Amino acid sequence: MLIRVIYVSSAVGPQTSTVTSAILKKATAWNKANDITGVLCQGQGVYLQALEGQRSIVTKLYSRIYADPRHTNIEMIHCESIAKRRYANWSMAHVSLSDIDPTTKVDWPEFDPYSITGLLVMARIDELLASGTVIENPDS
Repeated sequence: MLIRVIYVSSAVGPQTSTVTSAILKKATAWNKANDITGVLCQGQGVYLQALEGQRSIVTKLYSRIYADPRHTNIEMIHCESIAKRRYANWSMAHVSLSDIDPTTKVDWPEFDPYSITGLLVMARIDELLASGTVIENPDS
């Protein structure tokens, strides 16, 4: 059974390119080996991630993420059974929510992923991917 999980969390420390690169390198390798697809939106002190794959594997991965000391306030905001992957093109796409690049800036007071539905968050992730703000696609 395939599922999709979306979670949001707050970064414990600075979201440097070194931290992000380490996360993406490990995630891409693990996800490819375990048939996980998804997207990581990161920046402004927030991680927002969608993961897709077999239920047992996604559950195991979410447990690892939950225990990761690089973030806190981890909250699963959406979980559903799926027939088809939404993010099948990426083992882990990366979208930056940079304060510097106005095309990727998310106004968090207006868009608070902790207080809106998972479907609205998924729609925002889709908008970010469609707007051409994917800055790293390890599968390309």
